[in-house]
Amino acid sequence: MYFRENTPRIETERLILRKFTDTDIDDMLPLYSDAETNRFLPWFPIKTREGIREYLYKSIYPQYEKKTAYSYAVAAKPDDRVIGYIHINGIGESNDIGYALRKEFRHKGIMTEGCAAVIEHLRGVGFPFLTATHDVNNPDSGEVMKRLGMSYCYSYRELWQPKNIPVTFRMYQIDLGGAEGMYTEYQKKYPWFVEDI
Repeated sequence: MYFRENTPRIETERLILRKFTDTDIDDMLPLYSDAETNRFLPWFPIKTREGIREYLYKSIYPQYEKKTAYSYAVAAKPDDRVIGYIHINGIGESNDIGYALRKEFRHKGIMTEGCAAVIEHLRGVGFPFLTATHDVNNPDSGEVMKRLGMSYCYSYRELWQPKNIPVTFRMYQIDLGGAEGMYTEYQKKYPWFVEDI
């Protein structure tokens, strides 16, 4: 069993990784309302402060009530303003790491820095492996996965909800010291294939 902890604070050279709070609502709005960013996320853009607050209370804060969860606000030093997020879904199953960053902060190595710190922490507390997936139309996300040391395993096609659109995902995995082979649940659920990439 994994170490029981919930979103412990992590700091890097440029970032503070911590729990979200109500004071982050204004900083979250540019990320969650941006149509370009949300094109590749499993929800529709959230356009209002009230919508962000509802999302916090319905989706993020319940994570903080669990014995083990990782739902990080990515905040920039030195002012501790939220510019993105990193979360782990499917703990004990897919151990899927997901992330998003405000577009004005991209291509600066910020998300790689934050995710690398989370991965090293999870290695230290006994996570056997992590997976990550990205839409084939979002190759920049795949480049982050590669920089994190993740390896491409296979691709699969899914009718993605709640947007109800067909998406081809690429699945990556990194062994943190205890993986028993490749994670195959997506292969069992969806048509899959291996690309020459």
